[in-house]
Amino acid sequence: MSLQAKLDAFRAEIESGRPPYNATRAAIDAMHRATAELKASGQEARALKVGDKAHMFELKDADANVVSSADLLRDGPLIISFYRGAWCPYCNMELQALEGVLPAYRSAGANLVAISPQTAANSRKSIRNNKLSFQILSDPGNELAARFGLRHTLPDYLIELYKAMKNDLPAFNGDPSWSLPMPARYVVRQDGLICYAEVNADYTRRPEPEEVLAVLQNAQAV
Repeated sequence: MSLQAKLDAFRAEIESGRPPYNATRAAIDAMHRATAELKASGQEARALKVGDKAHMFELKDADANVVSSADLLRDGPLIISFYRGAWCPYCNMELQALEGVLPAYRSAGANLVAISPQTAANSRKSIRNNKLSFQILSDPGNELAARFGLRHTLPDYLIELYKAMKNDLPAFNGDPSWSLPMPARYVVRQDGLICYAEVNADYTRRPEPEEVLAVLQNAQAV
């Protein structure tokens, strides 16, 4: 089953309103509204795209080690996956799917990192729960996500819903802003140019991990 098929099945299960999720119609409508408003804002189109120069970074991994994009790019192309956090089941399914394709990425000479605004402790939770063998990096305040054009602030009605669901993003991220990145996946060539970009304001939609493999072949020819 493809990643998107798994995500669609999970979304249908949540929106059925049945246990164990017991999602109310009001909660589902609020999430749909927030997604529609983010899409209508045009932010997807303003995010970095193919042909743009990627922003370089130095971020800490789950063990507080500094990871530099410049160092990673010396080895080959770099795959960057921005995700919302370990609390997001759609993100966890994507991380697991990326782990499944990781050997093929590495065979193609590429590195993979996933970046979220969460604290190091929650990055360790992501690694542990999803059995990951690639690096999870923390982006405090979504500063790097903002430079890629991905950071957005949740609307007030969604913040209230998250609070009611005990989904305390300020505590989870160590940041009071109630901001998140739009899920995105990039491939950056060794010269720093983006040669693959998939950004979606709808957090339930993610590209298939295998899409990157064909891109990596061309990314080596720089």
